[in-house]
Amino acid sequence: MSDYAVLRGASYTLAHTPDMVIHDGATQVTERVVNPDGDYLKELPKHIRSFEDAVRYAPNQAYIGNLNNEELKAIPFPWYDKPTDITDRNGKYGEIMPQDEYYGLMQICDTFDLVELEAGFAADVKAKLAAHGMFTDAQVAVLDKNEKFTQESLAAVVEDGGCGLYMDGKLVGAIKKAHDVDVNLSAHVMLENISSKATSVLSLLHLIRVTGIDPAEIDYVIDCAEEACGDMNQRGGGNFAKAAAEIAGLTNATGSDTRGFCAGPAHALLNAASLVKAGTFKNVVVTAGGCTAKLGMNGKSHVEKGLPILEDCLAGFSVLISENNGTDPVFRTDIVGRHTVGTGSSPQAVISSLVTDPLDRAGLKITDVDKFAPEMQNPDITKPAGAGDVPEANYKMIGALGVKRGDIEKKELASFIVEHGMKGWAPTQGHIPSGVPFMGPCRDMMMDGSIERAMVIGKGSLFLGRMTNLFDGVSFVIEANKGQGEGGSGVSEEEVKSLIAGALKDFAAGLLAE
Repeated sequence: MSDYAVLRGASYTLAHTPDMVIHDGATQVTERVVNPDGDYLKELPKHIRSFEDAVRYAPNQAYIGNLNNEELKAIPFPWYDKPTDITDRNGKYGEIMPQDEYYGLMQICDTFDLVELEAGFAADVKAKLAAHGMFTDAQVAVLDKNEKFTQESLAAVVEDGGCGLYMDGKLVGAIKKAHDVDVNLSAHVMLENISSKATSVLSLLHLIRVTGIDPAEIDYVIDCAEEACGDMNQRGGGNFAKAAAEIAGLTNATGSDTRGFCAGPAHALLNAASLVKAGTFKNVVVTAGGCTAKLGMNGKSHVEKGLPILEDCLAGFSVLISENNGTDPVFRTDIVGRHTVGTGSSPQAVISSLVTDPLDRAGLKITDVDKFAPEMQNPDITKPAGAGDVPEANYKMIGALGVKRGDIEKKELASFIVEHGMKGWAPTQGHIPSGVPFMGPCRDMMMDGSIERAMVIGKGSLFLGRMTNLFDGVSFVIEANKGQGEGGSGVSEEEVKSLIAGALKDFAAGLLAE
């Protein structure tokens, strides 16, 4: 195991953005075009949650690390009407940031003066971010540029094609378009991109806190969000990774973007682990910010059923992959599943290619994997929308293949799902749920000896881009670290070579003595 990269830590953050649900979520934007006078848009504001409600929501607390999966499982389903007693916005892995502070963070992340905030609002936010403890004086001072901005001047920006930023329906900020004719630099796209960057930055800052790493030691950053950064000459050229690294203070890092729809994070983590294993870089970070288009994505179904809008947060995460230190869990990059061009699109074919095929090649049974982490979608969100319990459906398919292979008996299927599966807790932000929410809990469980082996499964829908009808997916195994030697001796490869050389020398000396 001496050359495998390790999972050194992970962070998870949420930004509660209720007004952005109404004004910027793709479902709501579309509804204002096709049915502006419909009942949905009239009813929507009545279903918006307060920040306090979002903080006490169990899946959100699970995401930032204040609840583990067993504790979440113990709460009777559904969860939306059973708030927890937890009122702390800060968690083991990150935080839930309120909307006003998030607007301030967006301006900190804006390097082209596209974000403007109303003067009084900006002063209040500056004080909050100064007390936050994670932002430098220079970053907080960025909010001083708003002294001349009024509601009238912000309204003029919106009238000129800008996007408004609202608090409780009141205009408190605006994002300007970055070009007069380039739709790729429109205010709406800039809102999407700055939002993705800002949530990534927040997660990067928390990753530094969680892992204790010196930011200067991070060599490479890979962004795997779902947005496209570019202009009319290179629509999705990037680079979100380096842009976020700059704000987060990763002065010695370079980076690039990896895209694969929902499977993007799994691809990025494999790339990162391989780069570290190859010795190209010592510390690689995989990061992703949230997707404004997904805010209130299933809002119509939730409103129809009298539920609150549960998709009211922008999510972010960051994962640190480093050289083997003999303690942190290892990425078994030799046990990798992949959905190939020729795999096919049937559920059985997809799961076989991602789960059973790589395990077969490694000589492992399905039961040798303690926990599977497929699409960890929150069923509170997906079931009312008619999509069912996505993680449970995946576990049933994996278990069924286990029965077919003889790894488990049919009567053991239900217990297999309980023992090897988990309840979903991730927000429906597209790429966010696809396996990666388990990276932080996985490390904790392996470090305390609860589990020894896990499989992370990322799946994606490539047909969304109208370039192909193919699905996509990759998977990989993470194992508890047995030490830097194959036998867990903690002896490095160089030390082994030295020991062998010494033994040969002693052996030769013995022969000569005879």
